Amino acid sequence: MAKSMEQLMELIEKMPEEAAKPGEFILPELMAIQIAHAVRNDDIVFAGTGLPMVGIMTANFLNAPNALLIYESGICDGKTMHVPMSVADQRAANMSSTLGGLVDTFGYYLQNGYVSLGFLGGAAIDKYGGVNVTSIGDYYKPGHRFTGSGGNSDIGTMAHRVAYIILQEKRRFIERNDYTTTPGWWCWDFKKNEWKPKKEVWKGTAYANSGPVAVVTNMGTYEFDDKGEIFLKTFHPGVTVEQIKENCGFDLNVKNVVGETRNPTYKELFVLREFVDPELIFLPQKVDYPASIQKLING
Repeated sequence: MAKSMEQLMELIEKMPEEAAKPGEFILPELMAIQIAHAVRNDDIVFAGTGLPMVGIMTANFLNAPNALLIYESGICDGKTMHVPMSVADQRAANMSSTLGGLVDTFGYYLQNGYVSLGFLGGAAIDKYGGVNVTSIGDYYKPGHRFTGSGGNSDIGTMAHRVAYIILQEKRRFIERNDYTTTPGWWCWDFKKNEWKPKKEVWKGTAYANSGPVAVVTNMGTYEFDDKGEIFLKTFHPGVTVEQIKENCGFDLNVKNVVGETRNPTYKELFVLREFVDPELIFLPQKVDYPASIQKLING
């Protein structure tokens, strides 16, 4: 017999914090849970469509129940039970504090400095955290034109911290972007026509110290050093550091690697599958629980 939402909620605390074994979870689940770890309990989060929404909702159930979520469509502090299909899906408005529009989310929350964490994606990222979602090749005659910023530049520069989810390939992890939609820790100084640290170029502004702090890919997790350069922190199960370096277009710093990315716990997987994305809107498939966990669920 199917369980009610109340019965499922009661099961969350019964789920063990034990790490799941290989084969008991899929890569997108690992990625979503890793990005959830970037959320603090007092964060005001601006999330984009896709795995960023999955990540923040997972954090709301687990490590950051008081984090407040904003969608660019104007929905603020919704208590969505299942992940919306997009930032404009009205399911996100359930029990929300306010329903506004783009002027409210960008003009009030973001530009006034209230947003502490932005969750974003990107087509390519450079070694300083600059992101391209605009075009590949010459801007005026591009080899490929993307849909554009869609708020990526605004959120990526005005949120105090930014976390990215990006697929890792050599063509996506590059020394410098063909076009920088959202600057990272180094950006172009138009007055001096050279690349310089963002803290110098934007000195005296409210955003000089705002920028990327974490990146999660299908191969590993990354952070940034004091010079604003990305470094590998952990490698995902089944992936080697050498494979990651082969899928990077620059000499990646791997000196600070702490080891393999921790497998999701059964509790994290239960929340992700039963509450965040049970309809598999963004997760591609649902893996069977091991017999011991399924027995707990069945009661």
